[in-house]
Amino acid sequence: MPSPVTARSTESMRKPALTLLALLLASTAQAASEFYCCQDPASGRRVCSDTLPEQCRGRAYRILDSGGNIVKEVGAPLTPEQKAEQVLEQKRRKQLEDAGREQRRRDQALLDTYATAEDIDLSQKKAEADVNSAILATIARIDAAQIKRKKLADEAEFYKKRTMPADLDRDLRAIDHEIRLQQELLDLKKKEFDTIKTKYDADRRRYFELTRRPPTTPPGGPSR
Repeated sequence: MPSPVTARSTESMRKPALTLLALLLASTAQAASEFYCCQDPASGRRVCSDTLPEQCRGRAYRILDSGGNIVKEVGAPLTPEQKAEQVLEQKRRKQLEDAGREQRRRDQALLDTYATAEDIDLSQKKAEADVNSAILATIARIDAAQIKRKKLADEAEFYKKRTMPADLDRDLRAIDHEIRLQQELLDLKKKEFDTIKTKYDADRRRYFELTRRPPTTPPGGPSR
């Protein structure tokens, strides 16, 4: 006759085994209660089985429980064209997400830069003043170069009927090149005013959209 200790030990070992068996039976019963159904392409009738029927392979099908309720719907495999379209759609979605993140970054940078709409006006005035200073400096360099060229041209006049010295010819070509460069720089600087106006007008509009504050009149009066 087994001792009480041995009986209790056997009973304690039996309980986990029974629990595991119950879980396995429940899992098997649950799996057996699911059915795979699809439309048979040959007969047009619905076919169902507790495993995926051959007629359902490569086609859309449904998984039903024992009560006929839809547990899951599985779509048909994508065609090569659909796969390509899916890749394009994912790429478009990523581009939109990237553009959205970039716009949010720019918006935050705008709000960090300008505490008030008046700060935009002040920043534009400073940018225009810097360009104006650069224009005046360029004009001064052009005037100085033209004065120097006049002296070189007067000296070259002396050699009108004789061979011009090589160094004088070299200096004339160098000063002409310098004047052209400075004139091109002057033209670029003048165009910067339009660039500055476009930038700060856009900043005002976006600042107003983000803060819902009425835009201020830009420096120099209302836009024409």
